[in-house]
Amino acid sequence: MAENAGADHPGADTEAPAVRDPGGGRGGALEGAVVAVAGAAGPAGRATLLRLAEAGATVVAADADPARLAEAVDAARYAHGGATVTGDTVDLFDLDAARAWAARTEQEYGRIDGLVHLVGGWRGSATFAETDPADWEVLEKLLVRTVQHTSLAFHAGLLRSDRGRYLLISAAGAAKPTAGNAAYAAAKAAAEAWTLALADDFRKAGGEDGPRAAAAILVVRALVHDALRAERPNAKFAGFTDVTELAEAIAGVWEKPAGEVNGNRLWLTPGP
Repeated sequence: MAENAGADHPGADTEAPAVRDPGGGRGGALEGAVVAVAGAAGPAGRATLLRLAEAGATVVAADADPARLAEAVDAARYAHGGATVTGDTVDLFDLDAARAWAARTEQEYGRIDGLVHLVGGWRGSATFAETDPADWEVLEKLLVRTVQHTSLAFHAGLLRSDRGRYLLISAAGAAKPTAGNAAYAAAKAAAEAWTLALADDFRKAGGEDGPRAAAAILVVRALVHDALRAERPNAKFAGFTDVTELAEAIAGVWEKPAGEVNGNRLWLTPGP
């Protein structure tokens, strides 16, 4: 998961052609959708941009590292000719900036159908007693506050969509904390609770007909990608989820009815 909380100037042309007409290409649930991806420049973000673009979505990416964001955006564009993939400038520690990003996206493309939250980061210690409270201060901003801001910013737009999805990528450790991961697990658990509160709002807004929008949590033990495998050729990575598998699962959430995924933890690794 990306370790940044927002995006600086992406270093790439952000002008984009019109959004594809829904159903005008591949015909899947993401065809013509507009999806924002927060924390898009890391390996998981890159895989997600590629998969969403392949599915026919217009993708608006954000990250705090402009050079890496530009590379991720360009890779998704080149891999899928004609795909609309842009980088945007947003500081997700700032609620007003997050709201401006959401409003700008919906105004430009006429709709917003998803927010994939990949902002991440990790700090831990060898033992519980060695936990540094400063780790919580860092992780609370990265893992909790950014979730608060993106969910509040995109809430109204997702409710206006006929297929709105808010997806949080979380870790199994939130449900089963280990001694050296107290701050990380607590922050992930808080982010999950916030996302489930959003899901309850979507449920109530749907009334008797059920929710039109959904908030869901995709849970992994940890993520692995080709560069990490090359760096640690002898590692087994047992129970890890490849970033391409995560991206496939993210895209798959749009293939399911909102009521089926809203408020659920979708485990990509064995549960606790």
